[in-house]
Amino acid sequence: MGTFESRPRFVLSAFLMNTSSHILGGMWRHPEAQQHQFNELGLWVDLAKKLEEAKFDSLFFADVVGLYGDHEGGWASHVRKGLQVPSHDPLVLLSALAASTKDIGLAMTSSVIQAHPFQFARQISTLDHLSQGRVAWNIVTSVLENAHRNFGSQELVGHDDRYGWAEEYVDAAYKLWEGSWEDDALLADKISGVYADPAKVNKINHRGEYYSIDGPHLALPSAQRTPFLFQAGSSPRGSQFAATHAEATFLFAPHAQYVAKKNAQLIENLAAAGRKREDIKVFAGLSFVVGSTEAEAKALEAEYDEYLDLNAIIAHIGGGIGVDLGGLELDTPIGEIQTEGAQGVLEAARASVPGGNPPLRDLAYYRAKAQQLVGTPEQIVDELERWQDAGVDGLNVMNHVLPGSYDNFIEGVLPELRRRGLAQTKYAQGSLRNKVFGRGDYLPADHPAAKHRGAFSNNSAAATEKAVQPQL
Repeated sequence: MGTFESRPRFVLSAFLMNTSSHILGGMWRHPEAQQHQFNELGLWVDLAKKLEEAKFDSLFFADVVGLYGDHEGGWASHVRKGLQVPSHDPLVLLSALAASTKDIGLAMTSSVIQAHPFQFARQISTLDHLSQGRVAWNIVTSVLENAHRNFGSQELVGHDDRYGWAEEYVDAAYKLWEGSWEDDALLADKISGVYADPAKVNKINHRGEYYSIDGPHLALPSAQRTPFLFQAGSSPRGSQFAATHAEATFLFAPHAQYVAKKNAQLIENLAAAGRKREDIKVFAGLSFVVGSTEAEAKALEAEYDEYLDLNAIIAHIGGGIGVDLGGLELDTPIGEIQTEGAQGVLEAARASVPGGNPPLRDLAYYRAKAQQLVGTPEQIVDELERWQDAGVDGLNVMNHVLPGSYDNFIEGVLPELRRRGLAQTKYAQGSLRNKVFGRGDYLPADHPAAKHRGAFSNNSAAATEKAVQPQL
């Protein structure tokens, strides 16, 4: 057995969605695929237990709250192909998985447009209690016009304006999670009859452009208070937001060189935000096709390719950037598309081929194949080390079929990762945040949420009661 230089381990997450067709369109048709049974709890419980046994750090659920933009002149093709419709609520599903697991992280996507921050903060605190501190929130702003129309807007809010909205949303949530209840507010003293100390329970009195919230937070502070924070934007504004708020950022990266470029940008933004590179984990979304020999891996890849639907992938990409790509020949160049949608997708696609103006076929190939590693375990882990050198800390493992893709990874790649010390063999104690960073359950003092701790003591129930006492 060879020896390997000491490297940090990868943080491992399973990239999932509570739907039948997520990233790799058409794969639900594969004879062994079970993702078309996404509405059955047993599928997810079995998978969660399998991933926890393999010591994955988290289950990461993507989500949408609307239809993708039109393809082939309308939205019928999305329904026909099952393009993330139907899809079910990940928050409800994770509540069930919290009861079926005990260590694996539970990451969910929730957009700032879909739930008022007061209600969302309460739901997250509840789930963090029930899971003993294993919840993560992937903060998104929603790139789909239909999603915005579903929640009262007449059109898609501009890209940078959405991030301005998100800044207020997270600030209001931080106030509730971090500033409303002080650590020793709960007494539950049966002798005195005092349940909580009113001097240590505070209203937040948030007043902003989008929200007005008195408080206090109705939920007790959970193990993490603020959930572990993911952010998946890769545009310049998205990277800036991630550098300010996120503990993990997620990239769709066509190659390691692209990661290195985004990592350099992230380091600059972190410095501007007063944070350090070790404060955030960079995840790459990758899929894996593993064989005991290279020929065996290639054969499995060819089998998957029979079911891959390039037109469904193009519908997914075009629908996310707000451009109808349906009806165009696969050799049509994508050109200089300007969009208020997912700008990072186009940037990564242009970076994936020489010249920066790939045809639609290459755009679909980029989404399906550029982030796919095929080969023996040794070949794949050699390549993963190159991604790590470029700045990748974690893997968001995408799937072709459920649960087979994760069986393939667990049985093939994971033993080689462990042989090189690149994957954990047991869970650390405590919350998801402590499991990943090893420095406690709460956000560190240099995170913007931390400024709200103790900031509202003058708004406590006791202070208010004293202020309204009649003068004698």
